[in-house]
Amino acid sequence: MFNVNKEKCIGCSQCVKDCPASAISLNENKAEINNTTCFKCGHCIAICPVEAVSTDDYNMEEVIPYDKAKFTVDAENLLNFIKFRRSTRRFKNQKVEKEKIEKIIDAGRFTQTSTNSQDVSYTVVTDKLDELKELAYESLKQKGEYILANLTPETAYLERYAKMWVYFYDMYKKDKKNDKLFFNAPLAIFVSSPNVTNGTLASSNMELMTDALGLGTFFSGFLLIAAKDNQPMLDLLGVKDHNQLSSCLVIGYPDVKYNRTVPRKEAVVKWI
Repeated sequence: MFNVNKEKCIGCSQCVKDCPASAISLNENKAEINNTTCFKCGHCIAICPVEAVSTDDYNMEEVIPYDKAKFTVDAENLLNFIKFRRSTRRFKNQKVEKEKIEKIIDAGRFTQTSTNSQDVSYTVVTDKLDELKELAYESLKQKGEYILANLTPETAYLERYAKMWVYFYDMYKKDKKNDKLFFNAPLAIFVSSPNVTNGTLASSNMELMTDALGLGTFFSGFLLIAAKDNQPMLDLLGVKDHNQLSSCLVIGYPDVKYNRTVPRKEAVVKWI
């Protein structure tokens, strides 16, 4: 429940004007929150100039006062940071510290969600990574073999992927170091949500945090395909429905150094 300390409240109406749900009103010059229509976004906590608003739904100790020096990111530096990022597929044989993993998850946790649903969850795979690998390679091999045995003009575009998955499986079985799915990274995080947009937005911020921590990552579409309709993989990940999987970030310390950004196509923009 969101609460207003009436002794602190100065009736400035900033929370009233900023509430996305129109759940706050002034009564005798004091703010009142309708907790029935409130969807707990926390705008009132953030905007109140006298810290009169609090909640017992979340941990108030996480609330940090605005500090321009700590909260501001230079726009040009941010753009260059985004330009410089690369999908990493060469990793060192080095574990990722738990503290860094928690920061990556926090970057997802504090990402906006539709109607403040906060319905994104995370499966961090470290100890059971070898088990996950076996399931993923086997799943992709079976999918690849099925495609190759049932090629039609409509599925011809999948042939190269099918051959690739079978090849990946064969190479991995010969030598576990021939890991073309995880590239021997020590960690994978699966992001899931009933709302794929929420999971995708969280994943994007998680990737930025990963790079900021000096780590490398890539989004693995192959692992999402491997998990599709694969109950053992879904059970391992603790996900009921593969449609809830938004992304998989394979993470580790990069064993590669890039020296510059790369060019990109011109943006397709319509000004109307």
